[in-house]
Amino acid sequence: MHIGWTSAGSAIYTIYSLLCHQLPQRSFFLFGNRFTYSLIEIQSVWENSINPLVLRKFIGNSEMGWKVAWSDRMVWMYVSILFFGLLWWLLRYRSKPLPWQGLILFLLPIVLDGITHFFSDLAGIGQGFRNDNVWLRILTREAFSISFYTGDAWGSFNSLTRLVTGILFGMGIAWFGYPYLNEFFMQISNSVTFEGGGRGG
Repeated sequence: MHIGWTSAGSAIYTIYSLLCHQLPQRSFFLFGNRFTYSLIEIQSVWENSINPLVLRKFIGNSEMGWKVAWSDRMVWMYVSILFFGLLWWLLRYRSKPLPWQGLILFLLPIVLDGITHFFSDLAGIGQGFRNDNVWLRILTREAFSISFYTGDAWGSFNSLTRLVTGILFGMGIAWFGYPYLNEFFMQISNSVTFEGGGRGG
């Protein structure tokens, strides 16, 4: 979109719309003034709506930048899978595979965060209990600023939970899955080598 390839950009948004909610207030923006925007800022330049089907259609503009086709949570998920996959490769001879019980523990935070966001959003984007997080203000005795408790802007509780749960997801998937993939490909490699050696002999 930034270099004028609007058809290609639209295709990318369409393809990833099947995998991600693409809500702009929970997404990163590239080539603009800032890399995140609040719901109010999105509504002021798009439509004053709390309907996720309407909000997700906002892809940005030349001034605000262009929305990444993945939400910020998915960015953290995929980047962490890559990062921890590379880290696992470096430590593969010294690390044991993560058992499935451990994988569940790594995935549980993202499940809980996602489910609570889902039910909160049923009241309308920006209207549910995860928007103002009154429960958290009570638990912490309002130890932080109002911007920490409210909304999805970068630095808020909601944005940080998406960061942490996305990273935990990527760590768990890499630690659990990469050893099995490595073993699978090693078996294939050994099988091909053995068969090739047999034919050569």
